[in-house]
Amino acid sequence: MMAAAATAAARMRTETLRVPAPWRVPWLPLLLLLVAVVTAAEQQVPLVLWSSDRDLWAPAADTHEGHITSDMQLSTYLDPALELGPRNVLLFLQDKLSVEDFTAHGGVFGNKQDSAFSNLENALDLAPSSLVLPAVDWYAVSTLTTYLQEKLGASPLHVDLATLRELKLNASLPALLLIRLPYTTSSGLMAPREVLTGNDEVIGQVLSTLQSEDVPYTAALTAVRPSRVARDVAMVAGGLGRQLLQKQPVSTVIHPPVSYNTTVPRILFWAQNFSVAYKDQWEDLTPLTFGVQELNLTGSFWSDSIAWLSLTYDHLFGTTVTFKFVLANRFYPVSARHWFTMERLEIHGNGSVVYFNASQVTGPSIYSFHCEYVSSLAQDGSLLVARTQPSLWQMTLHDFQIQAFNVSGEQFSYASDCAGFFSPGIWMGLLTSLFMLFIFTYGLHMILSLKTMDRFDDHKGPAISLTQIV
Repeated sequence: MMAAAATAAARMRTETLRVPAPWRVPWLPLLLLLVAVVTAAEQQVPLVLWSSDRDLWAPAADTHEGHITSDMQLSTYLDPALELGPRNVLLFLQDKLSVEDFTAHGGVFGNKQDSAFSNLENALDLAPSSLVLPAVDWYAVSTLTTYLQEKLGASPLHVDLATLRELKLNASLPALLLIRLPYTTSSGLMAPREVLTGNDEVIGQVLSTLQSEDVPYTAALTAVRPSRVARDVAMVAGGLGRQLLQKQPVSTVIHPPVSYNTTVPRILFWAQNFSVAYKDQWEDLTPLTFGVQELNLTGSFWSDSIAWLSLTYDHLFGTTVTFKFVLANRFYPVSARHWFTMERLEIHGNGSVVYFNASQVTGPSIYSFHCEYVSSLAQDGSLLVARTQPSLWQMTLHDFQIQAFNVSGEQFSYASDCAGFFSPGIWMGLLTSLFMLFIFTYGLHMILSLKTMDRFDDHKGPAISLTQIV
């Protein structure tokens, strides 16, 4: 009897203190799904397809800016190549890749020697069939290997250059070759351009091996996740760029932009503040640049492929100084659109020329470029990098905006901003809020799951008597 009572009491205590398992929390799957959706909100990567056979893909229909290819749309592009094209399929898979990689590290004016993708560009130029999808949904890319395996009826074979030379591929038998490009998990010791150049060399060696054996093939290049090459000044300049819920500035003077015209406006340039320094002596050029009728633009030039804006100032630091913004417009086959890039900024003064690299000032040619700070100072992001260090010249452009192609009137087009929308503070607040909501939900569910006692000890035993003490 005592043993039964002890067992019942132990069972009662166990049921009273029972805590629900985490996977039984009813809102937990919803929270996890929300976190996954937020994390994958910007997970789009480019996909490049090319083949040794002709007429596998019809020209892609024009889509609006920002269009993302879904898994269903991707299957409509892949099915003709897998059904009518070669049975040997190569899948080059990088760890990180974005459309901005091709524009930031591609060749200039068609010069493939300066490009980190020279072998890939040659393959696209020589391929009878090719297709470029600038933005593909992350889910479609994550299931690409499984999709190819089902369509070909062949298991993926992980190969490298050594094993590829030993393989004997047959044009009639299907084969799915998965090639993980090296250097994809770089520790950060290598520059992005070196990483991409190494991957491109592997692509060139693989294609040379197949061409030497006269093996027909269809190849695809994509990545697991984007590299986010986009310039996020808000992360390096201490809160610059877009800010949500911030206090509006008290009052700002809006200057008209500088406009270089031929028969119509060709180049627009604007900044809230334009300051330069020579030997640590700063001068504010804003009142001498914007809203000035006699601004000297001698030496400016514009064409469909290249443009430069020259601003000349007399008696600046005791001499005549010219600032030349050099911009280039080029069609990138991999991204399937025209992009402009500021190749350099030149400062002509004191009988010498100083060059600043500004390759991060880039965007689609139909857009303008805007950035909170374009400066040579480290605390302002260092988007301007002097070729010769140390430099006697320094420059800072606050609230900078420029457009040199597809200008309509004297109004800037939609701006391609250098800053990301989600700053580190926003991400910290969002994740902290989700974590606190999870703790609150878990605690509430645990309290609601507590149970009252449904059995008691034996009450038939002798009653406890207390002697009254007077």
